[in-house]
Amino acid sequence: MSRTWILPALLAALAALAVAAVGATMTIIGPWYHDLSKPEWAPPDALYGVAWTIIYALAALSAVIAWEAAPTRRAAITVIGLFALSGFLNFAWSLLFFRLERPDLAVIELVALTASIIVLIAYCARIRLAAGLLLVPYLVWVAFAGVLNWEIVRLNWPFS
Repeated sequence: MSRTWILPALLAALAALAVAAVGATMTIIGPWYHDLSKPEWAPPDALYGVAWTIIYALAALSAVIAWEAAPTRRAAITVIGLFALSGFLNFAWSLLFFRLERPDLAVIELVALTASIIVLIAYCARIRLAAGLLLVPYLVWVAFAGVLNWEIVRLNWPFS
């Protein structure tokens, strides 16, 4: 059995942990957040950590599969770049929503994050279908977060 997957797996795991750690430092669940009006269907706070852990694990696995299956070095670098962009946009959302307390700007940023995930899924699926499919829960969760974010904006407008 080949051991060529070890480096990609290690790097993908470290990248997922880094994105999760940076996102966590941006996410402050304090009085400001608890005082926001939220829709009745908003999930409990404890669910977010579980969901993101699963999503990051699936994304890391997707990255390894796509990187290993990439037909060229350029394709492998593109995979890394697309994952990096998505990770950056992911914690940028946390910065806007939680640190800057601007859900109105965060909902706009979610458009870019969603687009980056769609491009990531499409690119990875062209390389290996499983790599793209593993990212679908990420897209679904971010779409759900977008609807929730929009509702929070609607219920608490204006922000400054």
